Amino acid sequence: MGPLAVTQLLALISLTVAMDNGLLKTPPMGWMAWERFRCDIDCKDDPENCIREDLFRDMADRLVEDGWKELGYEYVIIDDCWMSMLRDEHGRLQPDPFRFPGGIAKLARYIHDRGLKLGIYADMGTHTCMGFPGTTLDTINIDAQTFASWGVDYLKFDGCSSNPIEQMLGYPLMSKALNATGRPMAYSCSWPVYVGGLPPKVNYSLLGDICHLWRNYVDIQDSWDSVQGIVEWFSNNQDDLQPAAGPGRWNDPDMLIIGNFGLSVDQARAQMALWAIMAAPLIMSNDLRNLDNSARFILQNKVAVAINQDSMGIQGRRLLQEKNHIEVYWRPLSHSASALVFLSRRTDMPSLYHTSLAKLKYDTGNYEAYDVFTGSTVTGLNATTQFTLSINPSGVVMWYVYPEQTSKETETLHYQHNKASQFTFHKAEPGHLTVL
Repeated sequence: MGPLAVTQLLALISLTVAMDNGLLKTPPMGWMAWERFRCDIDCKDDPENCIREDLFRDMADRLVEDGWKELGYEYVIIDDCWMSMLRDEHGRLQPDPFRFPGGIAKLARYIHDRGLKLGIYADMGTHTCMGFPGTTLDTINIDAQTFASWGVDYLKFDGCSSNPIEQMLGYPLMSKALNATGRPMAYSCSWPVYVGGLPPKVNYSLLGDICHLWRNYVDIQDSWDSVQGIVEWFSNNQDDLQPAAGPGRWNDPDMLIIGNFGLSVDQARAQMALWAIMAAPLIMSNDLRNLDNSARFILQNKVAVAINQDSMGIQGRRLLQEKNHIEVYWRPLSHSASALVFLSRRTDMPSLYHTSLAKLKYDTGNYEAYDVFTGSTVTGLNATTQFTLSINPSGVVMWYVYPEQTSKETETLHYQHNKASQFTFHKAEPGHLTVL
């Protein structure tokens, strides 16, 4: 079947599917098991880290008790490896009875009782990526009904062990089946990544009618190289990807790995800043029971979260790639505000970057800039004011920028860190600011 025929068929299906149930007007936030805990099912020798109901109850408790829920981190999402190897006598998926003895419905009640939402994983294909039972075309309806009966709030629908034709049919059909249950469920599709992530093989306009969010690119790994590779792919293809995003339909560059083993503090700030700029889902995959303070401060940064959750829902863009390995990212926000991220791709030493808002296409006027990770505010900033930033290797400076006359409207976003500011601001010369 050619691309035109696929598009026409998908268009026909989408007319009756439209996944507009009012969910995810801002990117989803929460916690997911996969990147940190993978498919650890050895509950005998590794009971603290294996995929079982206790792990998800623990993470739900941490979201509530450690301040995550109040910031918007509300989803607890089960990934692969939760299932029994056999469906039940009625053809329904069922959890492994030893690792989930209470069943998924009981776990959902536990999570709902804490004001949180439960996500679950299935796969469009004969088997999941780790070899558990998949969802074939003839079991889509029963699986959707099963998830609804359990009280599931979010479905991640993967695509291992299926072909492009099955995916073309299955992803829209699951959307329709979820709608038919009458239970509002967020729907995360992995379809784009299995067909290359880009037009013409992916029709993002139609996909946005079917899914709330979608995985575009390869799985994230616990490394700075992986984060950089994802950011580079999204930036190189932003003309295709950026217009597809908006309230209720989000590009998903994959999980936040902050608090694991592969990122420095500067790199963790960089991931948080770039995911905020990209209007990406903020789905952590870490061990919330053993999270150090630096990771907690980054992930709970109220201004970074507010930028990510901006109601306009416009995905940001990379503006510049400089020869000195500095990159500039920008996102428009509500109330005539915006966010800027200055990223250093260097790995050796801090970089000094000289620029002005005018060079970054800002209109004439007076602005203030709030430094998201230090709590400092830059005042007296005209569009033509030259300023200099010091950016750590593989790190960022992130600014929340707003017109001076609207500063009072934005005070609620100004979150002052308890620690003293690392940066100081002073006039180096007329019309020039230095950030040290």
